[in-house]
Amino acid sequence: MITRKINFWLFIFFLLLQNSAVAADNTLWSALKSGGYVVLIRHAITDPGIGDPPGFTIGDCGTQRNLSAQGRIDARQIGEAFRSRNIPISEVLSSRWCRCLETARLAFGKATPWAMLDSLFNAPSRATEEKTHEVLAVASRRPASGNLILVTHNQNIHALTGVSAASGEMVIVAPEGSGKIKVVGRLPVSRI
Repeated sequence: MITRKINFWLFIFFLLLQNSAVAADNTLWSALKSGGYVVLIRHAITDPGIGDPPGFTIGDCGTQRNLSAQGRIDARQIGEAFRSRNIPISEVLSSRWCRCLETARLAFGKATPWAMLDSLFNAPSRATEEKTHEVLAVASRRPASGNLILVTHNQNIHALTGVSAASGEMVIVAPEGSGKIKVVGRLPVSRI
C-alpha cells in the first residue's frame, strides 16, 4: 500500500516536471518567433569517438569524425522544428568541420563556414581566447531581423556560455551588446 502511494506521487511529480519542461520549451520557441536571438547549436550526434583522427584535414570529410545516421535524422528534425514554427533566420554560420556544416545544411539548407566557430578541442589557450572574443563580438549584436544560427562544437559553446551542450542541443542566447550575451534557455534535440 505504501509503495503504491509512493509510486503514485512519483508519477505525479514526473508529470509536473514534464509539463514544466514543455511550457519552458514553448516559451523559448515563442521568443525565437519574434527574432533577435542567437542560437548556438552543437553539431548533431556523430560516429563514436572524441576529437578527430590523427592527420584529419578540414576540407576532407573522409578524414574526420562525421555525423552518424541518427545525427542526420536529428539535424533534419532541428530544421523541421524551425520551419513548422515559422522561426525566422537571418544567417547560418558554421564551423568548417564537416559534422557542423552537414548539421547546418541538413537543418537549414545553407551554411556559411566561419573559422571562428572551428573546434576549440585541444586548441592553445590564446587561440581559444581570440576565437571566443570574436564570436562574442558577433553574438552580442542583436540580429537586424530573424535569429542568428551558429553551429559549432561543445567546447566552443561552453567557452561562450558555461553550458555543456549535448549533441544537437540548442543554447539560446540574448545579445546584450558590448561583447555580452545572456543564456535564456536550452532546447535539447530530444524535446523538439
